[in-house]
Amino acid sequence: MSKQVLRVLSQEHQPDISRAQQRDLPIGERPHADAEMTRVLKTKPVRMASDPSSGAITFWKHDPLHDVVAPMADHVIMSFPAGPVRFERRNGKEFVNGMTRPGTVTVIPAGSSSRWDIYQPLNVVQLYLPHTTLQRVAHEADVAAPADLVERTVHPDPVTSRLLLSAADALEGSAALDSLFRHQLTDLLATRLLAAHVGSPTTFQPVMGGLSPKVLSRAIERLRSDSDSDVSLAALAADAGLSRFHFCRAFKESTGLSPHAWLRQHRLEQAMNMLRDPDASVVSIAAALGYSSQTAFAAAFRKLTGETPSDWRRRIR
Repeated sequence: MSKQVLRVLSQEHQPDISRAQQRDLPIGERPHADAEMTRVLKTKPVRMASDPSSGAITFWKHDPLHDVVAPMADHVIMSFPAGPVRFERRNGKEFVNGMTRPGTVTVIPAGSSSRWDIYQPLNVVQLYLPHTTLQRVAHEADVAAPADLVERTVHPDPVTSRLLLSAADALEGSAALDSLFRHQLTDLLATRLLAAHVGSPTTFQPVMGGLSPKVLSRAIERLRSDSDSDVSLAALAADAGLSRFHFCRAFKESTGLSPHAWLRQHRLEQAMNMLRDPDASVVSIAAALGYSSQTAFAAAFRKLTGETPSDWRRRIR
């Protein structure tokens, strides 16, 4: 496996704008990450889901590229589902010559700019994280304001990589289920970045106690609701009178599952009960459970049970 190479660029290869000047650009003058990546990659993402309160998750398949990524308003965190693909990155006086690899992450802090040369087609999952999200998670966790993110290039971090790649599975399917998962995942990734990818890593205190029985019952009632109740993480946390960070930790302490995992298990049980009715079609069950298509429902069901809905129905008969 090739090792990445880091060395000092000669003066003639340095970018015209220094890193300090790039970071000093007002945030309002920087493009958002989705717009800048669309420009650089010269295509549209295969899948994308965004939330103004958290950020955006995208999955790209792009051709080779040779371009400068301008300073952006958002932090960008990338991971690669496959590899290896050779690339070069130039940033100020740094030159990295390496290979993309699973189990690694690349972090581009907001305001940073680099020249990228990628020599083959590449698949990549990206998280676009506003700095306000990092600040919110730090505040909710009762820790100091976050330090600057450290720029990373194919940095070994299997935990963050696995979390980010799991987001690709949540870019289609049940709207309520996947939205809750993305909110949890974004906050979890922000927590991971604060712990492992800032100049002064943040230490998080262990969970102390779960939700009160009354608050837990109210949260579960909202998750179980078949109406149009808001089951976003923000709504669940607000109803409990807690921050998103503390609600997730307390809910898991009380139930052994994250809110998303609990809702996923509940939807699976609903699906199994509905599949026992021979008159209910798989298409109608998928629609009733909020899935975008029969294919998305079948994929989610098979991931949890190892069988398609039709195969499971035939077996239990």
